[in-house]
Amino acid sequence: MAEEEPRDESAVHQELSADFHDPLIRVLHGAIRLCIKMLAVLMVLVIFLGVLDVVYHLYDALKEPPILHLTVSEIFEIFGAFMVVLIAVEIFINIRLYLGSNTLPIQLVVATALMAIARKVIVLDINETSAEYVFAIGVVTLALGVTYWLVSGSAATKIRSAAKVEPAPESTSAQPRD
Repeated sequence: MAEEEPRDESAVHQELSADFHDPLIRVLHGAIRLCIKMLAVLMVLVIFLGVLDVVYHLYDALKEPPILHLTVSEIFEIFGAFMVVLIAVEIFINIRLYLGSNTLPIQLVVATALMAIARKVIVLDINETSAEYVFAIGVVTLALGVTYWLVSGSAATKIRSAAKVEPAPESTSAQPRD
């Protein structure tokens, strides 16, 4: 009986591996991958509906007297609709990358969360929002920003470069001068 060679699972973490050793788990992984593909199709539908919603909001705002004039609140409403579509596109990209690699792209997920919180900030009505809510959004934004910085590798690069100690110059034997 031949033994299985140990796989290097640390190199690529595959959550839904198609070659898992247990046949039941392989079938379940296939079913989940099928569901993820269905979610991708549905997300494209959501994106199309979101674009139609942006067009409707824009048309609705521009047809009211004064014609072709937008108020600040209407502009923010349209910005919010735009951002929802862009967030849906980011989620679709997450799904597509997940299907292609069987790994969850953490940096992209954090970037999507940053975009979602940015949308919240853009459409925030500061006159009707409590100070605690604004503070909470600030804390979440800061936490996501730091997380993105850490995940992106910028932090690791800076920490590694700061930790590097330049080697001492080779000392030549100092001979006394006459």
